[in-house]
Amino acid sequence: MTSEQSGLVWRKSRRSSYQENCVEVAFVPTWRKSSYSSTKENCVEVTLARGEVTVRDSKNPSGAALTFSQNSFGAFVSSVRSGHLG
Repeated sequence: MTSEQSGLVWRKSRRSSYQENCVEVAFVPTWRKSSYSSTKENCVEVTLARGEVTVRDSKNPSGAALTFSQNSFGAFVSSVRSGHLG
């Protein structure tokens, strides 16, 4: 099983250089479902890790996920809230 399949996110210490041996730490991201979703409807889940926002389909948690920078995702959410996307 790869780290992507297990849901682990690995992080290397900022104090490690590329020439040295280092330790990486893994954590399992906490997925949040939209507050606008009900338990029986189509919905998405999001998680924040390493300054990136990842989005997945809650019906298929092991399927594809999309990752965005926080700024890009924030701009998308602002556009949705303001009605610019339809």
